[in-house]
Amino acid sequence: MLVIAHLSDTHLDSHPRSAERTARVMDHLHALPRPVDAILISGDIADHGEVAEYRTAAKLFASPLPVMLCPGNHDVRAAYRKGLLGDEGGGNGPINTRYDVAGAVFLLADSSIPGEDDGHLDAETMDWLADHLGSVPAGTPVFVSFHHPPVELHHPAIDSIRLFPAEPLADLLAAHPQVVAVLTGHFHTAAASTFAGRPLRIAPGVVSTLRLPWEGDGPLVDLRQPPGVAFHVYDDAGLLTTHYRVVVR
Repeated sequence: MLVIAHLSDTHLDSHPRSAERTARVMDHLHALPRPVDAILISGDIADHGEVAEYRTAAKLFASPLPVMLCPGNHDVRAAYRKGLLGDEGGGNGPINTRYDVAGAVFLLADSSIPGEDDGHLDAETMDWLADHLGSVPAGTPVFVSFHHPPVELHHPAIDSIRLFPAEPLADLLAAHPQVVAVLTGHFHTAAASTFAGRPLRIAPGVVSTLRLPWEGDGPLVDLRQPPGVAFHVYDDAGLLTTHYRVVVR
């Protein structure tokens, strides 16, 4: 049984609030009686894409557990590389990373577009995904993760800045049955759907919770709700189950 803790949208900045909420979630995960197999953080790690924000993130995400990360639309690639990855050379190309954890493969793709809020998997990233999917042995479970959800989630503010176009990715996944799920963030609230015939799981937000259209008038996000985390459980029968939790003080 594989257990992955999935959080997203920490939006770390100079204000102590976002750091406190992120630390609260990490402390909760580290205190679990049965450690998870890995921690996945699906983008918008920094709020302004500044090097100092990523250095804060590096400290908060320090863990004895494997920590897997990818960028979101608030992240800036060169600063992310420098402050979080220790790459002084920087670089503005997509940040795509493969992680091999507990017999599974996690392909974390960069769906960000520099200077834009919506998402896109460019040709370099699609080729990277195709190469790695083609190299994974049959029977090895693969999780594909990126920031922007590839389907409508029935919120106009987020649906207008989701992943576009999603069809090339759907076609690629259709050719690789070892992909068991797609994991994203960006929505700032827990959600579940399907994409390309696979489970699509969206992590809740750490920094805030999105207000859904039918929940009444008010600000776009609710800052009063506690941070959340998703626990994805992939069992020996090949079934994926997701549990959502909030983390209170």
